[in-house]
Amino acid sequence: MKIGVDACCWGNKRGFGRFTRGLLEALVEIDEDNEYLFFIDSKTDDRESIPTRAKTVVVQTEKSATMAASSEGRRPITDLLAMSRAVFQHKLDVFFFPAVYSYFPIFNRTKVVLTIHDVIADHNPQLVFPNKKLAFFWKLKQNIAVRQAHLLLTVSEHSKRQISEFFGMSESRIEVVTEGARPAFRVLPGDDTKFEILRKYGLEKAGKFLLYVGGISPHKNLSTLINAFARIRQTRSDLKLVLVGDYKDDPFFSAYPHLKRQVSDLRLDANVIFTGFVPDDDLVVLYNAAKALVFPSFEEGFGLPAIEAMSCGTPVIASDNSSLPEVVGTAGRLFDPYDEQSMTGAIDAVLADESLRISMKEAGLRRAGQFGWKQAAAKMVVVFDSLNAKKVKAGATRGKVVDSVVSNKA
Repeated sequence: MKIGVDACCWGNKRGFGRFTRGLLEALVEIDEDNEYLFFIDSKTDDRESIPTRAKTVVVQTEKSATMAASSEGRRPITDLLAMSRAVFQHKLDVFFFPAVYSYFPIFNRTKVVLTIHDVIADHNPQLVFPNKKLAFFWKLKQNIAVRQAHLLLTVSEHSKRQISEFFGMSESRIEVVTEGARPAFRVLPGDDTKFEILRKYGLEKAGKFLLYVGGISPHKNLSTLINAFARIRQTRSDLKLVLVGDYKDDPFFSAYPHLKRQVSDLRLDANVIFTGFVPDDDLVVLYNAAKALVFPSFEEGFGLPAIEAMSCGTPVIASDNSSLPEVVGTAGRLFDPYDEQSMTGAIDAVLADESLRISMKEAGLRRAGQFGWKQAAAKMVVVFDSLNAKKVKAGATRGKVVDSVVSNKA
């Protein structure tokens, strides 16, 4: 098959981008039968990191898709049509969107696979968009995209149920392809926990901080986490809270100004650290050095930082709702994200018990081993084959490939 891919999310630093890069890199590595054409806008950064096995079609645009499709922006019609025209020039069997937010119309007579990671923006538009006008345009674009899609893709069983309910469609039209940690996220030898990297982020030593990784958006519930941390510091005065997430260039709706004021009002400026964007080479050190990862979101589609943390042997303390219980399983400790006392109690229990942290580390490593990008890519190939009538038999054969990849953790 000839498969077209919207690669406009490639340069996105948040979950959409990590999903796009992780899945597409694994796809072109394991799938030697199909031909891939990656369509990418000319303004997207890091195009040179796209795997050479995939043919790249660069489309001249006015704005990058990441910035134009942000919470406060819209892609120019001319850019959308430029992407559509570029795709129309190629005869494709399938076209794949790794995220709905960079969708553009497909005029080819081809099957469209559309990824909807979650329905957070639909359930809580006030936490995602700064005004109702932008929420309206998001909903309009999403509805058009869903109507054109032959099959929807999502990243967790929780999201599958939510999407089915929200759009009133059968779950048979929705496939789940989960996420995984990149190989960089691993347990480091003791002498590899680089203290110069800790100092770079204002940390004196390992084991003296709680870690959060993700967007600095309102639905991430960081305000409650900061309040819980203020309580915990009453008995643990040497503890710090490190919030990893891009608050300068992130195109999505940010809670950073409010959170910064909250930290100042609580007189925690020296104890709560906003790192901004952190590259993976540094992030793996922070994961390894943290006492625990705290993931307090009101809602998640998957929750990739939980898998990354567990891959590093870091205990995970997370919300007991949405996809997070599905992702961490019994390896993590859960709390009610709407209950500050519940969050505080869960964090305190993990901090107070070293034997518990050791068992969580071991359980987390086993749990993380159940997820991987090659497993996801193998499932993705089966999804593509299922849309091609000539590949029905091959699809059944590739189902065995999925089982093989999962069992071997390639």
